Amino acid sequence: MAPRVKKVALAYSGGLDTSIIIPWLRENYGSEVVAVCGDIGQGSEELEGLAEKALASGACDVRVEDLREEFVCDYVWPMLRSGAIYEHKYLLGTSIARPLLAKLQVRAALETGCDALAHGATGKGNDQVRFELAYKALAPHLPVIAPWREWDIVSREDAIDYAAEHGVPIQQSKEEIYSRDANLWHISHEGAELEDPANAPGPKVWSLTENPWDAPSRGEDVLVTFEAGTPSAVNGTPASPASIVAELNRTGGRHGIGRIDLVENRFVGMKSRGCYETPGGTILVAAHAELEALTLDRATQHYKQKLALDYAELVYDGKWFTPLREALDAFVESTQRHVSGEIRLRLCQGRIDVLSRESPYSLYTPEIASFTMGDEYDQSDAAGFINLTGLPIRVHASVQGALKDKAGGGA
Repeated sequence: MAPRVKKVALAYSGGLDTSIIIPWLRENYGSEVVAVCGDIGQGSEELEGLAEKALASGACDVRVEDLREEFVCDYVWPMLRSGAIYEHKYLLGTSIARPLLAKLQVRAALETGCDALAHGATGKGNDQVRFELAYKALAPHLPVIAPWREWDIVSREDAIDYAAEHGVPIQQSKEEIYSRDANLWHISHEGAELEDPANAPGPKVWSLTENPWDAPSRGEDVLVTFEAGTPSAVNGTPASPASIVAELNRTGGRHGIGRIDLVENRFVGMKSRGCYETPGGTILVAAHAELEALTLDRATQHYKQKLALDYAELVYDGKWFTPLREALDAFVESTQRHVSGEIRLRLCQGRIDVLSRESPYSLYTPEIASFTMGDEYDQSDAAGFINLTGLPIRVHASVQGALKDKAGGGA
C-alpha cells in the first residue's frame, strides 16, 4: 500500500500518460491532485479544453499559465547564445522546456499546500531526470511520485486500455500512437515505426514542416537582426521573443526547414531514435553562428565552440538550476557584447544559404583580407612567425629522424 499523501502537484500536459496519472494517484495514494500546465507554445489544440479534461479525470484544481515569453526570453535565448546543439543535430527543444515547467509546478505546489510532486516521465526516459533535478534545486523537501516507476502499465497500449477503463478522455489510439512533445521551439515525434532505426519516418510523422521536395522552388529570403547575441527583429520588424520564434516557425515550415532524424544517446544510458522539427530554431541557430563568425575573434570563437558542447550536455541532462549553468551563462554573455547586426538568409527546399552578413562590430577588414597587397599587412612578418611556430616541429624531425636513420629505419 502506497503511503498516503494529502495533495500532489502533477506536471500535466493533457497527454496520455498524465491523463491516466490523475485517477491512478487518487486510487493508489488517496490524494487530491492539482494539475499544473504551462503554455509554452504547444498550440491551441493541446490546450483547448485542458482544464475541463483534468477536472473530469479527477483533479481537484487546475493551474494553466502562459509562459511563452518567459520560455523564449529566459531559457531559449540563453541556450541560443551559447551555441548548444546536442550530438551535432538536436536543438534541445524538449530538454530546455522542462526546467521552466518544473519551476511552475513547484510554485503551484507551494501555493496550494501540496505535500508531493508527480510527473509522467517514464523510467527509461530523460525527462524523469530533468524534472527531478529541478525539484531538488527548487523544492528539495517535497517527495516525488513517478508512476511509471511504480505501476504495472508497461506500454502505451496498456495506458490506452487504462484510460478506457477509467473513462479518461484521450486523443491517442492504438492506430495513431506516436508520442509527441511540442512547444514554441520544436516538436518531437517518437514511437510506432520510429522505434526501429531501419524504418524511414512514415507520412504521418511530420507536422510543422512541408516536405522539402514539395516546398516552393524559388525559396524565400529572411533577415534576422540581433542585439548582443539576442534576436530582436525579423525582416526589419521588431517583435517579442515568442513572436520572433513563431514567425520564423511559419516561414521555415513553408520551406521544409528544420527536420532531423536522430539516434541519440540518452542520459540514462541507452540509445533512442526520434524525429524533430525545429524550423524557426534552425534559422536562428544558423544566423547566430554567421554573426559570431563575423564578430568574435578566433580564440574566443573556438573556445566558445568547445563550451557549447558542455552547455548542450548540461541542458540535455537537466542541470539547468545549477551554479555551473549560471557560470557558463556569465561567460557567454561576455562573449555576446558585440554580436549585433543583421544576417540575411535564403530558405529553399530544406536548405539555408547565407546571402549577407553585416555588423558595426565586424572584425572582417577588407584591407587586410583582400588578395590585393597593401600597407595594412606586412607579408615579411610571416616568415618569423612560421619559423617560431615550426621550431618544435623542426627539432623533432631532426632528432627523431637522425635516430631512425641510425637504427636503420630510414627510407
